[in-house]
Amino acid sequence: MKKYLAEFFGTMFLVLLACGSAVLAGDKIGVLGIGLCFGLVLLALCYAIGGISGCHVNPAVSLAVFLTDKKFKAVDLCGYVIAQLLGAAVGAAFLWWLMDFGNFGATGYVFGGITQHIGSTNNTSYLATNVLQQGATWQMALLAECLLTFFFVFTVLGATSKLGNSNLAGVAIGLALGLVNIVGIPVDNCSVNPARSFGPALFAPNAWPDFWIMVVGPLAGALIAAAVWRALATGRAPEEA
Repeated sequence: MKKYLAEFFGTMFLVLLACGSAVLAGDKIGVLGIGLCFGLVLLALCYAIGGISGCHVNPAVSLAVFLTDKKFKAVDLCGYVIAQLLGAAVGAAFLWWLMDFGNFGATGYVFGGITQHIGSTNNTSYLATNVLQQGATWQMALLAECLLTFFFVFTVLGATSKLGNSNLAGVAIGLALGLVNIVGIPVDNCSVNPARSFGPALFAPNAWPDFWIMVVGPLAGALIAAAVWRALATGRAPEEA
């Protein structure tokens, strides 16, 4: 149960603080700053809960671990994903309340994390939701999510394996998440994590039409990362790395 609670709170903080950097400070720190915040939050969480749950805080990571680690059972995968989705929902709820208390800028506070002109109806989506940005197509976003998740999950698998440097695993993982966000935010606000997309979408319904991209892309990227990692790591001893 403790590992599920760790995943719950870890994912809650990921959404609250990382997405919160866009919502509360996005107009001040820009894409580079938001990407850095995503990486720093995950870096902190790796060392805070890594010893308890492995700090997946991402269904795509949990799927890849399930496919590459025999000790991680199907029941663990299900428990992790449920905990991650619930944690993301709570984290997004806190952000929504912050925006609600600010009355969407009526008091003079300028919120970020807002994407306007969503779809053909020119709607607006809040909370740094994962939606197609101006000029991006669904094909572009789907490929970006797949490739960026491939890189991120591949880094996670390698850094946390016996072939990697466990003391620096959190640094590598945090840097990887920061990098993919810097690249992916201009496309679709960068997901690489279905739970991160799920939480904010609960409070910003205009994000749902693009939500499937944030599930299919990351899960496909995780499958590729797991297959490639197994091919590279099979039969190798730690001293051979």
